[in-house]
Amino acid sequence: MNTLFFLHGLGGGHAAWDAQIAHFRTRGLRCVAWDQPGYGGTPLVEPYSLENVADALRKQLGGTPAILVGHSMGGLIAQEAYARFPQLVQAMALCFTSAAFVGGSDFTAQFVSERIDPLEKGKTMAQIAAQLMPAMSGAKSDPAGQARAVRIMSALPPQTYRKAVQLLTTFDRRADLLNIAVPTLLVAGSEDRTAPPSLMKKMSEKIPQAEYVLLEGCGHLGPMDQPAEFNAVLEAFLKKKLLDL
Repeated sequence: MNTLFFLHGLGGGHAAWDAQIAHFRTRGLRCVAWDQPGYGGTPLVEPYSLENVADALRKQLGGTPAILVGHSMGGLIAQEAYARFPQLVQAMALCFTSAAFVGGSDFTAQFVSERIDPLEKGKTMAQIAAQLMPAMSGAKSDPAGQARAVRIMSALPPQTYRKAVQLLTTFDRRADLLNIAVPTLLVAGSEDRTAPPSLMKKMSEKIPQAEYVLLEGCGHLGPMDQPAEFNAVLEAFLKKKLLDL
């Protein structure tokens, strides 16, 4: 049985994929949504590095190849996993994400500041989520999905959030895009300011077997912003490339 393995974003957790799990299980697929180390009660790894987080994923896969579906930070972890153990990756869906997030750029500095400064000023994760998540939605967002995103992020331990933000700034797999040799779907949102569609389009052009899809009116929250549209895009890709659904 094919396995869809869902990897959440920075402010997420396994519940971010509820709409996808419900949909694809009806299609006869085994679905797993992980909690990255430090999320959902999963123990932290030390140091909190790409190597150790990817190794935690490798252990969860248990030697069985899977289709990795990564949102935002989850897309970075999917690429890191493929670079380290490609034999365990059957295909990838890289969604609302990028090929690099290294420190030093103005964008990265602003990103880190916007996410960490509120904690330094004493704000709770719930307060940060209430301000940040609505701003990441698009014009055609599902209100229930936006509310779910706020709830999920509100429960995230501040320590994990800090570590995950810093983890992002160490990621750079731009040079490895040409080496991706499995079917790969890239999904972008027309109103995503964190992973702009122009950058995702360029990313797709460097991956040999890539398919690029743009969701109109969609923000960075993607699978929660437009769950039905996202599910349809992912299902179409799976039917075309891999599965008889």
